[in-house]
Amino acid sequence: MKFSRQTTLRSHATVTGVGVHSGLPVSLTLGPAPIDAGFIFVRTGLDDSDREVPATAESVIATDLATVLGDRDGPLVSTAEHVLAALRGMGVDNAIIEVDGPEVPIMDGSAAAFVAAIDQAGIVTQSATRRFIQVLKPVQVAIGDSFGELRPYAAGFRAEVEIDFANPVIGRQSYSLDLSPESFRREVARARTFGFMNDFARLCSAGFALGASFENTVVFDGARLHNAEGLRYSDECARHKVLDVVGDLALAGLSLLGAYRSVRGGHKLNHAVLTALLADRSAWRVVEAETARRPRSHGEAGSGMVGGMIAPAYGPDVS
Repeated sequence: MKFSRQTTLRSHATVTGVGVHSGLPVSLTLGPAPIDAGFIFVRTGLDDSDREVPATAESVIATDLATVLGDRDGPLVSTAEHVLAALRGMGVDNAIIEVDGPEVPIMDGSAAAFVAAIDQAGIVTQSATRRFIQVLKPVQVAIGDSFGELRPYAAGFRAEVEIDFANPVIGRQSYSLDLSPESFRREVARARTFGFMNDFARLCSAGFALGASFENTVVFDGARLHNAEGLRYSDECARHKVLDVVGDLALAGLSLLGAYRSVRGGHKLNHAVLTALLADRSAWRVVEAETARRPRSHGEAGSGMVGGMIAPAYGPDVS
């Protein structure tokens, strides 16, 4: 695969699971899309007909516990961030995402199952030149004690995340990632969503977290981690926040050339910073790949393909 051309999926791949909030079974299928289509969700299984919603910032209608996309008639698909992170992280530009339930399946709480589905489908280049949104000047948003910023960055897309929780098992963590298919696959794709036991009853009474379990959520309670298998990384929570950043900023519609920093952030802050960037036409421009081309770093795999074969979803555990 070449950096200069758009990509899509070679074929279809399906994953099945449950929605973390609805608790309902759901099937998701990834498939090819035309040049310049971007990411399009197709909500199937409705009484009248299928409905489409583009994965763009304008389609976001809620960000409280997950990123929810919809249209004027209401929400269509919730918890979109992990599959979007997998597509953007693995270097896919155009894809159709069919979902037969109200939210994307949570799988194991990470993006690993979606990376595996992308590997199964395969990635192919298209004839059109790849385009990017290049950040030209810093854009900042503060929400309470949370802070987010997008700034120019010459070497592609970089995410820098800082979190600070009173829970002593999490505490203060930070993680930074220069995004490439290889770095995404190896460093953040397997990082799982996390939550707190004392929030569970409140969320369930409000109709959320009905599908949450130790199989799809890292659960903390006081100074204790409840998951018997432990953490996949010592800083798994910060890595998962980076995963969420990649997915939420995929809603720009094109890959970003810039660096994003968040402090005590989440979906709401990510969306607010992206919206602020797009609202300021002096802060960004669309560039084509030849303009944006940069030297390839030694750690980048670039395509998720090795010698014409599909690479595995992820390598051995690293911590």
